[in-house]
Formats: sequence, C-alpha cells, structure tokens
Amino acid sequence: MAPQLHQRPPFRAEHLGSLLRPQELLSKKIASEKGEVSESELAAVEDKEIKDIVATQLKLGYRGASDGEYRRHMFWGTFFPGLDGFEEVTEFETDIFRPYAPDIAAFLEAGHKPGETVLCTGKIKHVGSTYVDQFKYLASLVPKDEVKNLKITLAAPNWYHLRYREGKAYPKDVYSNDEEYFGDIAKAYQAELKILYDAGCRNIQYDDPNLAYFCSEKFLDGFKEDSLNVYSADDLFQKYIKLYNDCFIGLPEDMHVGVHLCRGNFVGSRHFSEGGYDRIAIKLFQELNVHTYYLEYDTERAGGFEPLKHLPPHKNVILGVVTSKFATMEDKEEMKKRVIDAAKIIAEGNNISLEAALNQIGVSPQCGFASHREGNAIDWDGMMNKLKLVREIADDIWPNQP
Repeated sequence: MAPQLHQRPPFRAEHLGSLLRPQELLSKKIASEKGEVSESELAAVEDKEIKDIVATQLKLGYRGASDGEYRRHMFWGTFFPGLDGFEEVTEFETDIFRPYAPDIAAFLEAGHKPGETVLCTGKIKHVGSTYVDQFKYLASLVPKDEVKNLKITLAAPNWYHLRYREGKAYPKDVYSNDEEYFGDIAKAYQAELKILYDAGCRNIQYDDPNLAYFCSEKFLDGFKEDSLNVYSADDLFQKYIKLYNDCFIGLPEDMHVGVHLCRGNFVGSRHFSEGGYDRIAIKLFQELNVHTYYLEYDTERAGGFEPLKHLPPHKNVILGVVTSKFATMEDKEEMKKRVIDAAKIIAEGNNISLEAALNQIGVSPQCGFASHREGNAIDWDGMMNKLKLVREIADDIWPNQP
C-alpha cells in the first residue's frame, strides 16, 4: 500500500516550538541559578507562564501548541545530559570541535568557548525521560481530545556528533566506530519516543540546524580541507539519514514526526549559515522517514523553492515564510503568492494538481522566537503580530482548516 499523508498534525498554521519568555520567568530562572530561589518557586512560575502561553496559542488558533520551551535554556533541552554515557563539561580544549561547523565558528570568532558542551564518556543508555513530565503538565492544560495535537520538540540525534572533529565525539575504547555509537543513540531515541507515546504524545518535531549546514559551501569547504575526516560530507549526511530512520524503528502509525531545518537562531537573531536545500533535497525528502519538513524560507539565504520538486506526495512541508527574527511585518498577499509558487513546484514535480500540492503545505514562522531563552530581536507584541499573520495566511489559503 502506498504511504499515506499524515495530517492533523501537522496543521495549516504552525509555529516552531520556542516562544519569548516573560520577564518574570527569566528573572526567576536567573535567581534560581544563583541559588536565590528554590526549585519549587521556579517550577511554580514556569507552570503559571506555561498555562498562560498555551491559552494564548489556542486563542490564536494554533492547535499544535507547545509549552514554549519555557523550562529550557536552549532549544535542544536535556535529552543528551539525561542519558547514561554523556556528561556536560565546562573544561575542554577547543580543538575537539570542527572549527568550520557554522555555530562553532561563530563562537570561536567571538572568542568564546562553545557553550553547553556535552561529551560521550561511556556506553550510551536511556535511563528515563527528561521530557515526559513536561509533556504531562502540558497535556493537563487542554481537553483530552486535544492532547494528541500538542507538540514537543526534541534535539537532533546527530547534535553531539557533527560539532566534534573525527575521533572526538566518543572515546575509541567505548565505541570503535560511528555505527556502534549511532546504534546506541537510536536505541535511546526509540526508548524516549515510546515513553512519550505512552504518555499520550503524538506530535514530535526534531530541531536540526546540522542538516542545513550541509547546504553551506563554507562548511563543505572546511569539511573537505579537514585532514582528520575519513569520509566525505555526503557520506556523513547519508549516515545521519540512517541514524534518524533507525530512531524511528517501531514508531506507531499514529505518531507524527517532523524535522525542522534552519540556519541558526541565536541571541539577538544571529544566524550561522547560508545555502539553499538543492544539494540535499533528494536524500532529505525521499530517504528521511519523517512525515513533515518545517523549512526556513524567510530570506534568500535559504534559497528558492525549486528543491521542493523532490517532495513526495505523501509528505508535508511547512513553509517558514514569516521571519521570527525581527518585528518588521511581511506583506500577507506576497506571502500567499509565495505559498502558491511553492505549491506549483511541488505539483510539477509530482505531476499532480495545484490543489493536491496545496494539501501538502502549511505555513509558519521560519524558526522559533527564543531558541535561546534570551530570545530574538523582537518584542512580545512583535511575536504576537507574527503569529497572527501566519494564522491569517493559513485562513486565506485554506479556509476553515486548523
């Protein structure tokens, strides 16, 4: 039987998970880190602010609501530090990193050590979810029949591999090669997904800037020049596709998984890389076993829509045509035209009607509003205006659809 299009989720209007934190929440987190308030005091504020932001999302018409990532410092959360075999370190040599990885390069150029560095120190094993309690609280805030729509974001399985140079991602006396290492990473994600599924979660979004780095000529040139590398960037990309697919072994049919690609979204709306999806499109769209692609498309640095001709008819794409980095508003009619332009390319690529191609599409901001808790160069009203605009675009193109 041909693969079926998985929808509701995703929805016609989506956002990418992270939302601006209210000042009270930021202040309380900083005070907690200084030992000035208790964990229970912080949790009470987090609970209150999450309850409020969920209500706001639902009021705006976003069915795939998240908790805004309000309990996280960075978008990737706590998955890796929560595994046996990984340890967060503060003292390390910078030569362990690929200096040409776009985010690493940005840190090093600014004279900073890359933050939140987690290293594999032993055999990797899942020993309990660091997300499930967060999801259970989120689920408690909506009617039971809405729980299946709620979205939780997860770190990319390759997150603590790409940033390290060949031979530095794990000890050689623990894993003799990438295949062994990736095998245990995949098992850990399988365990995480099962725990979340059993708690009622049906909507997962992986956040993966790393995959977009393979669109960057600067990164690819650095990779080619690195004498430590034992295979090509294309080979590594293929290994990451397999890693993802192995993570999804045993995935229930009613669990929706998607992947978000962007080119960086750091403090002050900093981006890290550039380059269109062209060189990775076939493998990304045809070999990666996800239902939905959440793609950055707000500036020229993401390239054009032409790669979407490779999107199969049983997969969705959420077009991030509205920027989350700055408050300047896009023209709604122009954004609607861009969506139609993308649909025409999908239709031509699959030899289907424009209407059928539009059925594979939704819209969103290009990234989160606060991948780092300090947030982008946009204020609360700016974020609200952007979310309203996305909803209006969706309502105009797909009337009466969530």
